Amino acid sequence: MIPRYSRPEMTAIWSPETRFRLWFEIEAHALDAMADLGVAPKDAARKVWEKGAKAIFDADRIDEIEREVKHDVIAFLTHLAELVGPEARFVHQGLTSSDILDTTFNLQLVRAADLLMADVDRVLAALKRRAFEYKDTPTIGRSHGIHAEPTTFGIKLASFYAEFARARRRLHAAREEVATAALSGAVGTFANVDPKVEEHVARALGLRPEAVSTQVIPRDRHAAYFAALAVVASSVEHIAVEIRHLQRSEVREVEEYFSPGQKGSSAMPHKRNPVLSENITGLARLVRSYALPAMENVALWHERDISHSSVERVIGPDATIALDFALHRLAGMVEKLVVYPDRMLKNLDALGGVVHSQRVLLALTQKGVSREDSYRLVQTNAMKVWEGKGDFLGNLKADAEVTAALPAPEIEALFDLGYHLKHADTIFHRVFGDVGATAL
Repeated sequence: MIPRYSRPEMTAIWSPETRFRLWFEIEAHALDAMADLGVAPKDAARKVWEKGAKAIFDADRIDEIEREVKHDVIAFLTHLAELVGPEARFVHQGLTSSDILDTTFNLQLVRAADLLMADVDRVLAALKRRAFEYKDTPTIGRSHGIHAEPTTFGIKLASFYAEFARARRRLHAAREEVATAALSGAVGTFANVDPKVEEHVARALGLRPEAVSTQVIPRDRHAAYFAALAVVASSVEHIAVEIRHLQRSEVREVEEYFSPGQKGSSAMPHKRNPVLSENITGLARLVRSYALPAMENVALWHERDISHSSVERVIGPDATIALDFALHRLAGMVEKLVVYPDRMLKNLDALGGVVHSQRVLLALTQKGVSREDSYRLVQTNAMKVWEGKGDFLGNLKADAEVTAALPAPEIEALFDLGYHLKHADTIFHRVFGDVGATAL
């Protein structure tokens, strides 16, 4: 991922330094287990740890060796021998490259998931605070982009909170999916390495032994992981698209924070654009694009091939770094989002009260008018408003067929905005439980 969309903590997980350090730790933990089993000298295991723990692995030197041997793990082991000395001959006994590569990859994905869950926690905290702030702020709900019925801006945010609570659970499940280690040797039969070595290494690294690893960890696990990232990215875009729509000049119900000195356009000094939400919309597209190759990686040839390897060298860092950046940016957007309640109310009233049409329809049916006739009467008077002819309340009160069933005072009572919002507390209780605004 390019530096523009990278944050240091996530990027560090995928650095060569981290990768080589994890390779060393896996090998050293395995050597410890082999020493305990009596197949390697305990003194050798101790010296490998002592020298390797303080060693600085030289990425340039490893690359130099790899150019000759054409094998990344062998290049690393050769460099490790240069640093550790003769005891290095006991390293990697009975293991195969995939044991090291796959266990490392899963460790990196686990650590990335931990950071992503922390990002989501920040998004959740921001959504919760703003939801309670605007719990009772009326706004128009839209279907097909068209005015539907009133809701509150807080309910909109509560809906997003519930979605990101699900996103966190998905990330946790994805973390659990890939939290396995495999040190089972060529074709996964443990022919030259005791299963106790795998169990020891997995325990030391906070992982679980893979049940059956052939020569690689099964890639359905990774497909599920990247699919989860794709769904979370789609939720990020969901909020971003809502903000983009609500910031349009014709709507202007919310606005991304526009900092002092910020410029919106090189040509038009008046512009204040939703650039942050547009940016994370694009990043969401990118993260989703990585789910498909992860799924295509599942079908490897027999016990192992490396068609997945080049894919994962790209999608592992890029998907997690991009989603980390997008979540961080989303949290900041929600925290600083500028909200215009007066504009919301003005927009809600912009169509002359037609947003109360369903309530009038139901009231007419309760008075004995057939549903078909009720719909015709309500629609006829609403369409006049669309055509610029009066307001909905006035049209209804002037319609003798309507007033024959509903007297004018009863029609007026149907235009009570609070009627639509009376269950906001119930919705909030379902989303947040017994938490009041004062507890935030």
